[in-house]
Amino acid sequence: MGFFYKEEEWVEDNPVEKEDEYVEIFGKSKGHPIKTFFKLYKGTYWRFFLAGFLFILKNSPVWVLPIVTGNIINIATNPAAHSSSEIAINITVIILLIAFNFPLNYLFNVCQSTATRAVEAHLRSSLVRKLQQLSISYHKENESGRLQSKIIRDVEAVQQLSSQIFTNMLTIMLNITVALLVTVSKSLIVFFFFVITVPIAGALIGIFRKGIRKTNREFRKQMEETSTKVVEMVELIPVTRAHALENEEIKKMGGFLNGVAHKGYKLDIMHANFGAVSWCMFQAFQVVCLAFTGYMAYRHIISVGEIATYQSYFTTIVNQVAAIIMILPNMARGTESITSIGEILLSDDVEQYTGKKKLQHITGNFDFQDVSFHYDDSKEILYKFSLSVKSGETVALVGESGAGKTTILNLLIGFIKPVGGHIYLDGNDLENINLRSYRDFVAVVPQNTILFSGSIRDNITYGMPDVTEEQLMKAIQSANLMDFIQELPDGLNTMIGENGGKLSGGQRQRLAIARALVRNPKVIIFDEATSALDSTSEKQIQTAIENMASTRTTFIVAHRLSTIRNADKIAVIGHGGCTEFGTYDELMEKQGEFYHMRKLQTD
Repeated sequence: MGFFYKEEEWVEDNPVEKEDEYVEIFGKSKGHPIKTFFKLYKGTYWRFFLAGFLFILKNSPVWVLPIVTGNIINIATNPAAHSSSEIAINITVIILLIAFNFPLNYLFNVCQSTATRAVEAHLRSSLVRKLQQLSISYHKENESGRLQSKIIRDVEAVQQLSSQIFTNMLTIMLNITVALLVTVSKSLIVFFFFVITVPIAGALIGIFRKGIRKTNREFRKQMEETSTKVVEMVELIPVTRAHALENEEIKKMGGFLNGVAHKGYKLDIMHANFGAVSWCMFQAFQVVCLAFTGYMAYRHIISVGEIATYQSYFTTIVNQVAAIIMILPNMARGTESITSIGEILLSDDVEQYTGKKKLQHITGNFDFQDVSFHYDDSKEILYKFSLSVKSGETVALVGESGAGKTTILNLLIGFIKPVGGHIYLDGNDLENINLRSYRDFVAVVPQNTILFSGSIRDNITYGMPDVTEEQLMKAIQSANLMDFIQELPDGLNTMIGENGGKLSGGQRQRLAIARALVRNPKVIIFDEATSALDSTSEKQIQTAIENMASTRTTFIVAHRLSTIRNADKIAVIGHGGCTEFGTYDELMEKQGEFYHMRKLQTD
């Protein structure tokens, strides 16, 4: 890796190796965020050492200027002992140091920023990769906004912690060190004065600083809560408008926003008071320092010029102590964010593929044997559920809401695992199969269509960059999208907006069906895929599904029982199992549960 980064090199390392390295770091340093933080930068320490050296050089004017000021005052007040050329020499030295500040500052930031930004990018990449590995159950139990916050805000807080430690703390410690070293080299009396008074100033500032921490924390929590409410409000605008609840929503949000304003006002006042008290304290201590050094100069213990030198260094030291106190809360947020990131990276709720069988092809025979499932300690949704489906069969799952139909589909996909019994695919237990290789042969059309902001083409060919135009057109035709696309000015390149917001419900669902068809799957899973279609489009889609299903194993969850008349088998799900199983005609002739469900829809 070169001294400078190219844009595409921020995450150039192997993401798998980098994630494994971070998991090991977070695991070994669990409970010690600062220890974890420093381990994140292992391998880049040399950059920070170089950055520190460059920092000393670039900041040298700050430390040399008080000395030059003191020298010039001494020269001006005692011309008999000095020549005018000494003034020119001092001025030349400080001008040269100032001139070198810009290139040195650039190199310093290159060293520091390339290291911190690379870790920032790698952390986000590792979090994204881990989120892709975590189970669907994990994602259902954790709000998407919270996970998003970990990737964006928590990683940003770690990057800011890097800046606080590697830049601000470096600045502070070097400024204090240089000021004390110069002071002790010139006068032990002034040095001891600094050592006594500076901690007193720091302690007083710290006492006042503690008073605003609680208010700051309350304000942050209020902002987070309000942010959540704002997101909910935006999502509910169609419902709010439809029910003429605008004024009620405005009133409710007004309460939250007034709460934020009140907390913010309280925090502003406390910050203002803290700033005023700090300013008064700084001025008072500087006056004390001026009086002390002035008295020493009066007694000829130090020169007149040294008054300015010591006054500058004392101001520098006190300001740096105050800066330490000011950045401590930010550092605390950074360490909290490290812990937060570790919650994802250390989660073991992932699908394990190591040692499991990779599938090169499948036939599509499924066999549920005494499958049971429940969420946590809740009532069992399935209990010793058994069902056999042959390759190429179309099986429709029907039943009341909450009967377990979608649970069966999630078990088929491998999103959840049975708590009892087994599911076999072509004689192989799903538990022993590399699910990623199995899903290469599966296409899913969910009940709630999931699209991303992009073109129609991008959404249909998602994850399949090598799809031919012929395959794409065939899928579009089968999904009854051709006429719709031809009417658009940009055709397949038409942008559909966030989550397909520019499309109707039926158009979004047909687009999702086209996405499934273009994969040419061996197993197709439709979870209420035709629920948003009008009767004409529904009939066309049903014909396309039936044509596809002749050579593929197909599972359909349907509430409109008329749409599954031609299914090979219908399974009525209820009471934790399959209460009826057979063809449409067989179940109607039986006049059991399915018959009564069908009669309710026709009456």
